[in-house]
Amino acid sequence: MSDSHKHRARIFLHRGDLAQARAAWEAAVADDRASSNSQALSASLGNLGNTCALMNDLLRAEQCYREVLQIQRTEGNLTAVAHTLVNLGNLHIASDHPDRARPYYLEALDLMRTLQDSRGLGILYTNLALQEARTSQWAQAIASFKQALDHHRIVGNEEGLAVTYSQLGKCYLDQGELLGAERCLNNASEHYIKLGNEPAEAAVLRYLATVYEARRDQTSARRCLDRVIALDQRYALPELQTDLSHLARLKQAE
Repeated sequence: MSDSHKHRARIFLHRGDLAQARAAWEAAVADDRASSNSQALSASLGNLGNTCALMNDLLRAEQCYREVLQIQRTEGNLTAVAHTLVNLGNLHIASDHPDRARPYYLEALDLMRTLQDSRGLGILYTNLALQEARTSQWAQAIASFKQALDHHRIVGNEEGLAVTYSQLGKCYLDQGELLGAERCLNNASEHYIKLGNEPAEAAVLRYLATVYEARRDQTSARRCLDRVIALDQRYALPELQTDLSHLARLKQAE
């Protein structure tokens, strides 16, 4: 019966029916617990935790992840332990307790370094950097973002590079470091162009327009916004009117 419940849960998740998916994962967990299959129970609990997190039931999600972590530690599966620690950290971020997230992230960091899990490290360093940036720990945030970029390069994670360059560029922009922001945002834009992700490219170009406007380079700012507006119209992006207003203000200032 457990496999049947898991199959139903995946179908419901695909349909976006989280309530039914949760019920199916709960049933799978009960079956796996009765069968004393610890690996199957760990997997089902992890999926239940993920579903509860999507439903914003963070308490139940944490309960699931903690039980998963106990099973994984018993089995000595260090890779799985590291990723579950990240999940627990993410839950505390979602519940607006970043101070509680950091110990989980740091333990995961130690494990991933030992395991040389560059893909996981790229994501984890980005998580750390975002939290450091939120508390204005700019030097630490920049160092963490750069570590993330190094690991994304090792595994060739083009999406990771695009996202992290964008976030680092925003970090520089928030500090008023316009040259650093320009370089990172241009890198992010190039990576998104390679990926063919034009809506994400538009988001980066909005920041670039702000950088150029702050530097009084109206021509470059207008060029960015012209491209953004073309993408707004192509993809029916919700920022179209805001971007049109921004462009109009630039023209009036000239």
